[in-house]
Amino acid sequence: MSRTEAMRPRLRDGVVEFPVHHMRGGTSTGLVIDERAAPAARALREELLRHLMGLPLSGTRAGNRQITGLGRGIATSNKVFFAGWEKTAEGPRLSSTLAQLAADKSAIDWSVNCGNMSAALPLFALEAGWLHRPAGGGALNLAIFNTNTGVTTDARMRFAADGLAERAEIPGVDGAFPAVDLFLRDPVGAKTGTLLPTGKVVDVIAGREVSCVDVAVPMVILRAADFGKTGQESPAALEADGAFIAALRETWIAAGLRMGLRNRAGALLSEAEIAASETVPKVCIVGAPAGSGNLTARYFTPQTAHPSMAVSGGCCLGAAALIAGSVAHQVARGLGMPGRDYGEFGIAIENPAGILDAVIEARADADGLAVRKAAYRRSAQLLLAGHVPLYRASPELRAALLGGTEALAAD
Repeated sequence: MSRTEAMRPRLRDGVVEFPVHHMRGGTSTGLVIDERAAPAARALREELLRHLMGLPLSGTRAGNRQITGLGRGIATSNKVFFAGWEKTAEGPRLSSTLAQLAADKSAIDWSVNCGNMSAALPLFALEAGWLHRPAGGGALNLAIFNTNTGVTTDARMRFAADGLAERAEIPGVDGAFPAVDLFLRDPVGAKTGTLLPTGKVVDVIAGREVSCVDVAVPMVILRAADFGKTGQESPAALEADGAFIAALRETWIAAGLRMGLRNRAGALLSEAEIAASETVPKVCIVGAPAGSGNLTARYFTPQTAHPSMAVSGGCCLGAAALIAGSVAHQVARGLGMPGRDYGEFGIAIENPAGILDAVIEARADADGLAVRKAAYRRSAQLLLAGHVPLYRASPELRAALLGGTEALAAD
């Protein structure tokens, strides 16, 4: 069977079967689908997803365990990417559209991207024949345009001369698997428009030194020792310390106000809005590393302690560690510092789940640091490739799938 035939819907014993790649990217799992094999109409595409992942076909169903599909209950195992290949003025790229599913709902969220699951896309591009391993080994680069957010990410894999992919171990995944570095383009000022939203490398807020940095996400960075901590504590132990949480909260709310954070309409967030925010600013306490990392961190989202370290937060903290004099730089060990020319700098961040590796492409400038790209390392797997029978497909979906593969046939 050719690669194209393997990625085409088919009729078998009277049942339509749809081709999927069941994959893992980072700490998420889900499906990656060739865009051309899926129906164009949104309603039919959503019906297809409900069949594939075991969602209610309409409304909600409390306690649904998705036993009729490939979803697995939690949000991180309920993701589907539709992938396409397109040519642009800058060269070919992969386009991706994410569907985020919930086990108990037929409704599908099309508004977000997933940095973890995106790591599976280069492997899919190889499976689809859109990319090829470099002859004799080397780096394989892929631009990924996400239609949900309009953001382009640059992915990189490395291969040995025999064609084997470089492996990586990441927190939350047991074992070493093909490594994928995902670079965020122009990540500085994601929410505030500037690297240092307060205009200073270090501010003193509530009697503590604070670095407020905006790379991929705005973050308030504090020394763990200033709270009587080491940065090695478990998230549960930190959350159980009421005095610590109160002091941390006082500091990040004041820092958030000083950063000039705004809502989607462009209005400045009030103190009450920052205090209630579930998303900005992110917060972390940092300390010297206990093991092989460059520094240790405990990350807050900001209302709760994170069980590991979010990849966007890792990018921000990694960049902050390269800013001379910042709170992160003060506690970091074993880091090289940027010079006049752009270079790549790896930062290993110890966290409760292990070590998160960030890569920052940066150089020194008059403002302290110019960041061109920020990357995080993930690993990826192809779990299974095959066809899923759609036993309950509607007549409209059957017709769309069996009659809509001309683009694949012509490939």
